[in-house]
Amino acid sequence: MLAVLVPTVLMIVVGIVLLAVADDAGGIVAAILILTLTTTGVTGYILGSIFVGKGASLARVQNDFLSSVSHELRTPLTSTRLLLESLRDGRLPIEDQHKALALLAREIDRLDELVGRLLELSKMESGRHAFERRRVDVTELVHDALAAFDAATLGRPTTIALDVAPDLAVIGDRQTLTRAIANLLINAWKYTGEDKQIELSAYGNGRWVDIAVRDNGIGIERGEHFDIFDEFSRGKAAVERGTPGVGLGLAFVRTIARAHRGKIEVTSRGGHGSEFRLRLPQPKAEALLAAAPAIGPARS
Repeated sequence: MLAVLVPTVLMIVVGIVLLAVADDAGGIVAAILILTLTTTGVTGYILGSIFVGKGASLARVQNDFLSSVSHELRTPLTSTRLLLESLRDGRLPIEDQHKALALLAREIDRLDELVGRLLELSKMESGRHAFERRRVDVTELVHDALAAFDAATLGRPTTIALDVAPDLAVIGDRQTLTRAIANLLINAWKYTGEDKQIELSAYGNGRWVDIAVRDNGIGIERGEHFDIFDEFSRGKAAVERGTPGVGLGLAFVRTIARAHRGKIEVTSRGGHGSEFRLRLPQPKAEALLAAAPAIGPARS
C-alpha cells in the first residue's frame, strides 16, 4: 500500500502545482483530472487500510474465542478421560468406583451445560433466537428475576434491597430479560464477601428504563470494564479470588440488551464494589398500548 501511496501523494502535489500555474483551459482540465484520479487512489488506500484492520481484528477475536473455548472444554474432558482410564484399568477399589462414576456424571453434565450455553449464545448473537415483543411490567420482571436468583442461591439466601419505581414498563422478551437481571444478581452475589449488600433498583431515566444492580464486592478495574462482556472473559480479581465461573454470564446480558435495542453499562473500581445498569428503551404510551401484555402472572 505504501508503494502506491507515495507516488499518489507526489501526483497530488504535481496536480496542485499545475492547477496553480495553468493559464489555459487545457492545463486546468489536466490538473483537475490528475487531482481527481489521485484523490480516488488515496480514498482507496484509506478504505483498504480500514478493511484490512477490521479483518485482522476479526481474526484476533476469532482466535481468542477459539482459544478460550478450547481451554474451557479441556478441563472437563481431561477429568473425564482420567476417570475413564482409572475405571478401565481397574485401578480403583470397589468403594471408589461409585465416587468415580458420580464425578464422571458431574463432568459430563458440566460439559453438556457449557456446550448448550455456547450454542444458545451463538443463536442469540446470530439473530436466530426469536425474541418476543410484548409489554412487560418492570415490577413483575424484577420479581421474576428475584425468584430465579433465590433458586440459584438456595444454600445461602440473601436479602436484596429493592427500589423499583411504580408503573414502569418495557417492550421485550420477558424470559430473556428475567435471565439478564438474574445473571447480574448472581454475579453480585458471587463476587461479594460474607457481608453481602446487594441493591436492585429500577427507574425511568429520560428515554431509558434503567435496571441497576449494585454490590459491595471486589470491584472491577477500569481497564477491564469493556473486556468483561466478552465470552470467557473474567476480571483479574475474580480469577485471583478463585470464584467459580466461565465468563459467559455478562456476554448473555450484553447480547440480550442489544437484542432489545438497549445496552449494559458498568461503574466500578477495584475493591469498591460494582454497579451494572441494564438500560432498555422507554416505550411511548401508544407503543405500550399496541403491544400485547405479557402472558401469565409473575412467578413468585
